[in-house]
Amino acid sequence: MLPPMLHRPAPRAQSRAHTPASRTPLLDHRLASDGGAPAPRRPTARKAMTDAPVGYEVRDGVAWITLNRPRVLNALDTGLAATLADHAEVAAADPDVTLVVVRGAGRAFCSGMDRTALAAGAIAEPFYRHWIRGLNRLEDMPKVSLAVLHGHSIGGGLQLALACDLRLATDDAVLGLGATRHGLIPDGAVLRLARVMGVGRAKELAILNDEISPAEARATGLVNWVCPAAELDRTLERLVAKIRGASPTAAAHTKRLLHESFHRDPRAMIEEMLRSQSACMASWELDEANRAWRDKREAVFYPPRRAERTS
Repeated sequence: MLPPMLHRPAPRAQSRAHTPASRTPLLDHRLASDGGAPAPRRPTARKAMTDAPVGYEVRDGVAWITLNRPRVLNALDTGLAATLADHAEVAAADPDVTLVVVRGAGRAFCSGMDRTALAAGAIAEPFYRHWIRGLNRLEDMPKVSLAVLHGHSIGGGLQLALACDLRLATDDAVLGLGATRHGLIPDGAVLRLARVMGVGRAKELAILNDEISPAEARATGLVNWVCPAAELDRTLERLVAKIRGASPTAAAHTKRLLHESFHRDPRAMIEEMLRSQSACMASWELDEANRAWRDKREAVFYPPRRAERTS
């Protein structure tokens, strides 16, 4: 089941909300008076579920990270960036999580930088450090990450989506960057965009700040799927089920090797590829896949379990 958007009441019985008090404390929106790091605070479970800038819950091995500033179309500020990064780290470390879905509450995925905070000088180095920490963790985690784009998905919103492995967009999503128009670089995009759509098209999107339609984004590889807005939840449910049909161990190794192939000689990676294949062959997932083949059924890779290798 898909969790409801955070601006609607959510059932609690089948999910577990994360309050990161036992790990890294969440950071307050307010910067210290000397311009240093935000002051730490320790939220309650209610805060994590209702008022926090980013919601987090796990259902059946899927971690749902939901941007939760709907009144400002989930615009980015320091508190949101810090909380996003904390939740990404928790999901990456949770052995029960095999898929991470990032989406936005309300009418938009993310409208980019909070211009009010930027104009007030409240966007400074702490924001960027938390922001990059969150994007890098989503990109590097040994789990599949999926961004769900609806409404405004611009600026930092598109940068966040690029850090995820896969992207689903509605046909009415508004996609674009815009940072250079505001005197900034699209920091999360310059490191990833050219790999997705090629250098020439990436320069056009990042420097000229034109919006791109969902259909064109699909054609260039910027998003993987486009669906009618009215069918988003149904499409997402089917997509989650499809992603979970992949072995988590095999998916993690495949993701890492694909990333490394951009900056390493493929021939130098052969031994690493063989080691990764050996790890997959020693996993319980291969046993499950073999049993499923013999039983003429689909393999089931959740919940994760230990199993003795069979011949």
